[in-house]
Amino acid sequence: MKVVILAGGLGTRISEESAMRPKPMIEIGGQPILWHIMKIYSHYGFHDFVICLGYKGYMIKEYFADYYLHTSDVTFDFTKGNSMTVHSNVAEPWKVTLVDTGLYAQTGCRIKRIQKYIGAEPFLLTYGDGVSDVDLHALIASHRAADTGTLVTMTAVQPGGRFGVLEIAHDSNTVSRFVEKAKEDGGWINGGFMVAEPGVFSYLRDDETCIFEMEPLAAIAREGRLHAYKHTGFWQCMDTQRDKGRLETLWERGTSPWKLWASS
Repeated sequence: MKVVILAGGLGTRISEESAMRPKPMIEIGGQPILWHIMKIYSHYGFHDFVICLGYKGYMIKEYFADYYLHTSDVTFDFTKGNSMTVHSNVAEPWKVTLVDTGLYAQTGCRIKRIQKYIGAEPFLLTYGDGVSDVDLHALIASHRAADTGTLVTMTAVQPGGRFGVLEIAHDSNTVSRFVEKAKEDGGWINGGFMVAEPGVFSYLRDDETCIFEMEPLAAIAREGRLHAYKHTGFWQCMDTQRDKGRLETLWERGTSPWKLWASS
């Protein structure tokens, strides 16, 4: 499966950082949070990424263009024709497709605009600002075991009350209602880390006002085609400077639950 990462938003809630760089490039432990997310997927064997760019997307392109250089020990010899010798290389097994999906496009539009890179296959989908220790293999198994006709399975988490709330049937884990940015406390919310069937593209418009979390997901839920995978482990988005501080502290202490991969 390909992994689609939404990395084009303006990141206005963390403007102290996003004024200088796109939100997914804000660093935790010296690496962009985007890198952390990709390492999570790569740990489970998913190495083919399609990244939806927007705000300051050129910085993400430059990061990957220079990635090989930044992760290798090199010698530059200016006395011998400006030669470069690579002594070691810590390369990732990644294929990364970077797609400019528009500066002001909303999430539904961004997903629609990468349809040609996905084709008629199921794909994984998440946001470029959240990490988790979710078991991706179990998530996919849950999606495949759901009722026939399920289009999207999202990881449902319970961090508090400032996100869109899901109403989940206890017997089947079918999402009966999706309410974006509701004010209830303690409900299950959309934690990203989704599995989507290609049929989801028919609910989206190539229109910059199309918000995936509004009418498309609400319609899919009304039809009984939105499934939830309940995750009770670690999940944290980097929505504010306080969130970033928490993630940074966990990383510095060596207690970051999302670091599932072995140290290189």
